[in-house]
Amino acid sequence: MKIHPHDRLTFDYGTVIARVRENLRYRARELDRERTEAPALLQELTAYEAGHRERPLGSPRFHTWGLFELLIGRSGELGIGNPALAEELALLALQVSNHLDLSYYSAELTENLRARAWSAVGNARRVRSDLQGSEEAFHCAASHLKAGTREPVEKAVFLDLKASLRRDQRRFHEAIHLLDRAVHIFLRQGERHRAGRSLVNLSIVHNQTGNPQKSISLLQEALGLIDAGQEPRLLLCARHNLIFYLADAERYLEAHRLYSETRPFYRIFPDAWTQNRRKWVRGKIARGLQQLETAESLFRAARDGFMAEGGPYDTALVSLELAVLYAEQGRTAELRQLAEEMVPIFASRQIHREALAALAFFRQAAAAEHANLEMITRVSSYLRRAQDDPAQHFEEMA
Repeated sequence: MKIHPHDRLTFDYGTVIARVRENLRYRARELDRERTEAPALLQELTAYEAGHRERPLGSPRFHTWGLFELLIGRSGELGIGNPALAEELALLALQVSNHLDLSYYSAELTENLRARAWSAVGNARRVRSDLQGSEEAFHCAASHLKAGTREPVEKAVFLDLKASLRRDQRRFHEAIHLLDRAVHIFLRQGERHRAGRSLVNLSIVHNQTGNPQKSISLLQEALGLIDAGQEPRLLLCARHNLIFYLADAERYLEAHRLYSETRPFYRIFPDAWTQNRRKWVRGKIARGLQQLETAESLFRAARDGFMAEGGPYDTALVSLELAVLYAEQGRTAELRQLAEEMVPIFASRQIHREALAALAFFRQAAAAEHANLEMITRVSSYLRRAQDDPAQHFEEMA
């Protein structure tokens, strides 16, 4: 049957458009409802013991886009502080995605978030030093990203997280390349805050490759992009790292000025992880400004905090800052006692053989009253490198 041309002209497109618009409004209302209900669903999930949180996922109540999004977002927030839970939440998000109705939810958008979930898994595994598992997760993320919308921002998020893996693998050139690409994409898409985050990561890589001046300039650029309202901890991280690098570069007045400006941000985060590092960097500044009693008190407090945290490398490094202070003042008895205390403490913790050898060398030198500034600085520099690369070999001074 042929359609008369007049029928084509009188077809009610307005009714069709109105129905499409109403359908879009309905979906938007449903998405808002799902996002509102998601925190309660997440709380219900996490009430189960670890390893048993997949049990309720058989219920359709949990098969929502809102919960899918929230699990991925919360996983990203927990990446550093609690990588085990971060990985579990990202894997739960992937299970939720398997139950989503792709005829209702966009299949390509779902692939985007699956890529984010696998990237979160990869980042959590990296933090836990499972570099092979992290590599596998990022491979999965890449395959889902290809099946997604090809949104540039999604690509940049993936590049930023993968760069952290390359950094931990000591593949610094690749890490810098990935982060340069991520920053370029974020800025081109108007994502200034995300670009600032990538610049912070890039500054860490340059510092590890022995280019602290580049790190300082990158952090200064990042501070002009980061939105404190979105992510106050990121702003604190950028400021803290900049203070630390300035102090390492013996630019103590600049470091002290920035530290004073940053005090309100430190107060926002009273957790031990943040406060121990605040005391450490404040001690470095105090030593540089010849406030020696203050420096000693701060180094001792930071060292005790790191020991309680269970972080052997940070404990060793701040202990060596204290050793420098003693050596500068010719306090050989305190230096010898500090060295005697260090090795037994670290022998019981997760610190590899070469690092223990470096600390044993320091103890022997202190016992013989040969622990001078050059030697302590050399041991400290070695431990900084070994913290990121346990394969580093320690060579004793002649």
